[in-house]
Amino acid sequence: MAIGLYLYGIFPDQIPDQLALEGIDQEPVHSEVIAGFSFLYSAAHKEKYLASRRYLICHEKVLEKVMEAGFRTLLPLRFGMVVKTWETVTEQLIVPYHDQLQDLFAKLAGKREVSIKIFWDSSSELKTVLELNHNLKQQRDEMIGKKLSMEEIIHIGQLIENTLSQRKQAIIQVFRDQLNGFAQEVSENDPMTAEMIYNAAYLIPWDREPEFSQKVEAIDQEFGDRLRIRYNNLTAPYTFAQLI
Repeated sequence: MAIGLYLYGIFPDQIPDQLALEGIDQEPVHSEVIAGFSFLYSAAHKEKYLASRRYLICHEKVLEKVMEAGFRTLLPLRFGMVVKTWETVTEQLIVPYHDQLQDLFAKLAGKREVSIKIFWDSSSELKTVLELNHNLKQQRDEMIGKKLSMEEIIHIGQLIENTLSQRKQAIIQVFRDQLNGFAQEVSENDPMTAEMIYNAAYLIPWDREPEFSQKVEAIDQEFGDRLRIRYNNLTAPYTFAQLI
């Protein structure tokens, strides 16, 4: 039994029901136009939805399918947004954020968000560092089997960490130099795992994505097995346009 409305995102155009989208709880997805804004929604069976993998994927897929159908400009709403009535939407969203919504739609027109995540093998990088830096390797080797003072442990640890950091920054700079020029905005986010060294999102023109993708592929070939690059070329623009 429906107890409210589950909201996915806001569009400048009404989304036709002919798209036959299935949303959270297998409910059909519709759009409701209020004050010139089109809200994508489905019936909500709960007041609060837990951020399970199944629900999160469903939320994302609804927005991605609408984008694939040609409705490319959207403001995604955060997962789990449930409201009781459309009056609530008017009072809590449209009235206080009307101008911001219009500004965001203008900013996003003709743009898409893409992202890259870069991973390396830290143990392999350390091995390479020691092979290339004979002095550092000698200092490290001389300490093996010895009882070290805290100062000695900190010293060699900092030397290794600083050298790895320099290699990491050199890699990141290649991506900045070759990709940032495509973007209207770039957002560098915190790495999500120990092996992830870079995590960035880009707001780029829709028609430049093939060129951007080719550049990512060229960088990937340049580094070969040294890096693993995860490239997402279609995602709702959460990074650059999430309103609330």
